[in-house]
This record gives sequence, structure tokens and C-alpha cells, in this order.
Amino acid sequence: MENTSQEIVQPELVRYGAADPQFVELWAPQVETPRGYAILIHGGYWRARWDATLMHPLAQDLLARGWAVANIEYRSVGNGGGWPTTLDDVVAGIRCAKDARPQWCASGAVVTVGHSVGGQLALLGAHLADAVVALAPVTDVRRVDAEELDDNAALGFMGGHYADMPTAYELASPICQLPIERPMHVVQGDVDVWVPEGHSKDFVAAALAAGDVVDFRQVRGLDHMDAIDPAAPHWEGTVRWMEQR
Repeated sequence: MENTSQEIVQPELVRYGAADPQFVELWAPQVETPRGYAILIHGGYWRARWDATLMHPLAQDLLARGWAVANIEYRSVGNGGGWPTTLDDVVAGIRCAKDARPQWCASGAVVTVGHSVGGQLALLGAHLADAVVALAPVTDVRRVDAEELDDNAALGFMGGHYADMPTAYELASPICQLPIERPMHVVQGDVDVWVPEGHSKDFVAAALAAGDVVDFRQVRGLDHMDAIDPAAPHWEGTVRWMEQR
């Protein structure tokens, strides 16, 4: 599909809680029957300085393709979030998005699309969707802690190190919650320094061994933020995968 410049359509906001970040953005496509319902979950290594606007380029692209789109905001570290509050918010946000537009859920597949820790949250909430797209996902919070990724973001999110709270870390790690029991499309760049490619490779191998259905695309030269660029080379194939659900 050719990308064309267009005025950004403003979403409708629906709240699922009283805190400022507890809302969902909803976009209705200009078609009678949407191709499906994409529910987007942003990343940012659980820190509040990153927000749902990260996913606006993907939202506008999917909207132009005839998808209905929801984009979830949630509490992060710095505005009331952390484990397990952040996951609770995302689960509530997915439910809110579905309950607010049941007709979109009936139009095609409900696909959660998560980037970075949004991928982690999408995988942990996969039971609420028909399929999951995980773009450079965090799949093992234990490993984020061990490798001190992004200035040891796991410590701030979890409130302690893995050695001090192993059960909580395992509950927060999709690799420890297999099988996911939903089709998954995992995209990973080989130059990503925020989520190194080995994390996704090991997750995919473990998911396949657990009996999950996983499509894995490793993209040469793709960095972490390019994973949410609709002009990047992986995106056309990702949308095709979504449409086949």
C-alpha cells in the first residue's frame, strides 16, 4: 500500500479508570465493515515519559487500510504504575476497547499490537485477543534485570531485583507463561540495543516448543524505534499477517 499524507483524524477517548493515564483512544475507519480491530499498546520501558502517541503513526496507517483501531494508555513508572498495576491497566484497557465497540470485534480478528514492553503486555493479555503482534517485545523481565537494560528499567518497574522476587518476575515474563495459546507474529531487528535479538529468538524457540503458533520475522538493520515506523520494511508483511487471521 502506498503511504499518502493526510490530515490526522482525532480519536474518541473512552476512560476505563479515574487516573489520568487510564484511557483508550478509538478510531473508526471510513468503511462500513472494518477489516479487523487492532488494539495498540505502546512501549517505553515502563516509564511515564513515553506515552500512547508513540503508536499514532501505526494507528493512522491501519485506519487508512480500513482497520478499526484502539490505542491504550496506562499507568507507568512515574505516574502510578509498576508491577502489577501496569498490566492490570492494560488488561482493563483491552476489555474497555472491546466493550466500547463490540461491532468492531465482530467485523474480523481482534489483534493486539504491542511494541517493546507493550509487546510484553500484549503477550500477557493475549487471552483477550484473537492474535498478537509483538514488535521488538520484552519477553523476559528476568533478563532485562540481569542485563541492566535501559538503565536497569526492570528494577524500577518491579520494585526489586529478580533474586529478591523471582515469582513476580516470572509472572511478568511472557517466556515463563507459555503457551500463549494465540497465534503470534514476532518482529525483531538485528541491531536493536534496547531489546537484543537474542531475547526474541529464545522466546520464539520456547513458544514453538510449548506448542504455540509463531511467525518470526528477523529484520536486518531494523532498530528499536523503527519497529513502529509504518514505512519500515517489515510493516507490509505484518499487516498481511494480521489480515490473514
